[in-house]
Amino acid sequence: MNYYNEIREYIINNEITKKVKDYSKNKSDLNTYYNVGKLLVEAGKHYGEGIIKKYSKKLTEELGRGYTFTALTRMKKFYILITKLATLSQHLTYGHYIELLSIKNIDKINYYIKLVEEQNLSIRELRTKIKNDEYERLDENTKLKLINKEESKIEDFIKNPIIINNRNNYEIISEKILQKLVIEDIENFMKELGNYFCFISSEYKIKIGDIYNYIDLLLYNIKFNCYVVVELKITPLKKEHIGQIEVYMNYIDNKLKNINQNKTIGIIICKKNNKYIMEYCSDKRILSKEYKIVNV
Repeated sequence: MNYYNEIREYIINNEITKKVKDYSKNKSDLNTYYNVGKLLVEAGKHYGEGIIKKYSKKLTEELGRGYTFTALTRMKKFYILITKLATLSQHLTYGHYIELLSIKNIDKINYYIKLVEEQNLSIRELRTKIKNDEYERLDENTKLKLINKEESKIEDFIKNPIIINNRNNYEIISEKILQKLVIEDIENFMKELGNYFCFISSEYKIKIGDIYNYIDLLLYNIKFNCYVVVELKITPLKKEHIGQIEVYMNYIDNKLKNINQNKTIGIIICKKNNKYIMEYCSDKRILSKEYKIVNV
């Protein structure tokens, strides 16, 4: 079998397809690099690993740049990766898969593939999530749920620790500064909490009796169909904090929530034993979650 001629034919056909619309181009890229990788594995078995370098040189001479030894080796690794997965997702580009090649844990790879599919992540966004160890910061029970495809809850996808970017390198973190850091990077903060969060308001004003109160952050989760109240504290957790957020949750349930929406949940971020932790409050359960402020 002439492996080189077959590899060359796949690549030439793919170059032609690249001139058509993006979807077809992506599908062609994935199929081409999968088949090329497969042939490279087979050729390596017959002629040894050095055959990749030989093919790379010939392809570059005939077709130009883009078919270096590194590029062909990635195609081979791409094929090997796909053989370990259940299916080849057309929602990911070849560039997405390249970001996953260095990951050894298949469950971790499947997690990021699902994120790309659900959130339409760019290659850069995927790279950032991997760099920030998003999978590692999930609870072990959550990982088991993902593996077993069990039903999940909001708290399952709250990262531990949560990363809050301190772009101005504040040395002293007050409640106002903490709120400012969150608001300045609200999109990232919501992603740290999990998926499908929407920002409604900061300092959300409510009236309880004759007194006005202000909820630090009011969010909404589309998937779980409920409001989320977030309170920010720089002191250790106190009973009155829990009482306060429960009052806020009840207010939202009575004044904003409609009959088709689920019960409001609450999150308290506070400081305890010189460590910042997040206390997640729902149905009278308190789950501790650490978070860290990162200077960027």
